[in-house]
Amino acid sequence: MGLTFGRSRILYEDMHTQDPFLASLRIANDGVPIYVQLREQFVRAIASGVLRPGDQMPTMRQVAVALKVDLNTVRHAYDELERQGAVVLVRGRGSFIADAPPSATSTEPDHHPVEKLARQSLDAARAHGVDPRAVADLIHHLSAQQELKS
Repeated sequence: MGLTFGRSRILYEDMHTQDPFLASLRIANDGVPIYVQLREQFVRAIASGVLRPGDQMPTMRQVAVALKVDLNTVRHAYDELERQGAVVLVRGRGSFIADAPPSATSTEPDHHPVEKLARQSLDAARAHGVDPRAVADLIHHLSAQQELKS
């Protein structure tokens, strides 16, 4: 696709044909904040090995253009990923998947590890279109069953 200004032609590459991961990103209109949807898609890609430690992530601008969303929304998702320890933002070079996955015992400032896990679970439930209360109820039920077996 290109735009013509006078005699000069500015070409914009279609990002979907350049990066399969970028092409796989989707935004649902389900009430879940876009930055949460993006963050969860990156987390799933890291967990499944699609994105590996040291891999460079698409630029924030590439994601924003490909999904037609505001750059600040993408920045918010990347900042959350950095806070979680999943990515490292290197000013002037880009964003990279962290060498070590975030530890389950690491804590965000002002958050207890259990609260952090609960918040991530709620965000994941919303990103999958599942009622967070249903997830909480099921966790409670499964926990009670496990106690009976012990």
